[in-house]
Order: sequence, then structure tokens, then C-alpha cells
Amino acid sequence: MANDEKLRRTGGELPHNLILEDRAKLSVSGVTDVENFDENTISMVTTEGVLVVRGSELNVEKLNLENGELLIRGQVDSLEYEDRSAARAGLFGRLFG
Repeated sequence: MANDEKLRRTGGELPHNLILEDRAKLSVSGVTDVENFDENTISMVTTEGVLVVRGSELNVEKLNLENGELLIRGQVDSLEYEDRSAARAGLFGRLFG
């Protein structure tokens, strides 16, 4: 399905899905940006808020922001969403909100 068709179908946003296989391979859709990453933490902006993945030996194997797709390999220990309003408010919103 073409990206434009996905956007029309979801009201302008890419659908957000997570598929975790054996805690070693994580596929994420609906990714609009990757804020930062290292071997222990990957922080990304999705259509459902900021998602933080924690683990060890994490590696971004594939990133396609045009289609909103991200593939991570490594030991996944946790997945955590930050508050959507805090993510949209930015740094000052988090500090003073």
C-alpha cells in the first residue's frame, strides 16, 4: 500500500504498530523521527507519542522515515511511552508544565 493511501486511511497519520519477536527484534511503524540512540536506549517520535526502547546491544538496523518504519535488533528490556502532551510541548513544556 502506498504511503499516500496509508495517510488518507488514517486521517493524515501513519498507523502505529509494534511487533516484538523474542525480545531480540522490534519492528515499529508510525515513526516520524528518531531523537537519539545508543546501544542501551533508543528514543523515537511516533504518531502515538514518544517511545523509548531500553535494552542492551540495541542497533538500528533499518530506518525509513518516509514510510515511518524502524527495525531494531538487540536485547529489548522495556518499551515506554512518554506523555503525548509533554512530547509536543517541547523542553519548556516539560520544565514548566
